[in-house]
Amino acid sequence: MNSTITPTQIIEKYSVIGEKKAKSSTLKLFILGIMSGAFIALGSAATNTAVYGIEDPWMIRLICGLLFPFGLGMVIILGAELFTGNCLITISVLDKKCTIANMIRSWIIVYVGNLVGSLVVAMGCAWFGQMNYSNGKLAVYTIKLAACKCNIPFGNGVVLGFFCNVLVCIAVLMALSATDTAGRIIGAFLPICYFVLSGFEHCVANMYYISAGLFAKMVPEYASAATEAGICLSDLTVSKFVFGNLLPVTIGNILGGVVISYVLWFCHVRKKEDN
Repeated sequence: MNSTITPTQIIEKYSVIGEKKAKSSTLKLFILGIMSGAFIALGSAATNTAVYGIEDPWMIRLICGLLFPFGLGMVIILGAELFTGNCLITISVLDKKCTIANMIRSWIIVYVGNLVGSLVVAMGCAWFGQMNYSNGKLAVYTIKLAACKCNIPFGNGVVLGFFCNVLVCIAVLMALSATDTAGRIIGAFLPICYFVLSGFEHCVANMYYISAGLFAKMVPEYASAATEAGICLSDLTVSKFVFGNLLPVTIGNILGGVVISYVLWFCHVRKKEDN
């Protein structure tokens, strides 16, 4: 028996899934969005914890690239709603299974849910001792990373966000090509690993990485240790979080998701009458 699933079948399969996502109830989307934000945040917290004592940037990237993909694995296996992956609902719109209004509504609800889930995990880690490793060195690393992310140029955020979500959407679709748990996780693993290794920007992951730094900055001992380490705390503010990172990265993520959705739909699913 041939168990291979073709690209056309994958895109058609997601078209149906995307329709259900776009038309789901507000409460369901919001709760599943909170779950997804928390899952990605927990994966992000794990990567920070794994690498905070390492100096070599290459080794940091490698370890994060190997660990972070399992955050998306939890999202996929447990059916949570992730804003970046849901940019694939563009396929359902192109297939005329839902409207642009349906899609945008679901994006907004899930985005807010992702943010809530991320903030809850970030507060828990910063304010309840998770960052106490090595006398607060984990907190210092978290603050440093957050400050760096707040100060990337706007154009860089858009482009790095674009590449990131091309890979995230590919990961979601590759996971759909498998019918067993291991196959779904393996399908998603490499594209996510690639985006982390390459330093691309993911808005939901940054909801944790930057907010965790902001919450850690509110703890006097952590703020003092970060200042002693030479970190400029003024580089880490809510306005820079929102407008210096989330805005450009979200724009890039949307563009990347929409473009890869259109390309795959156009090449594999478009009907002749759409020519």
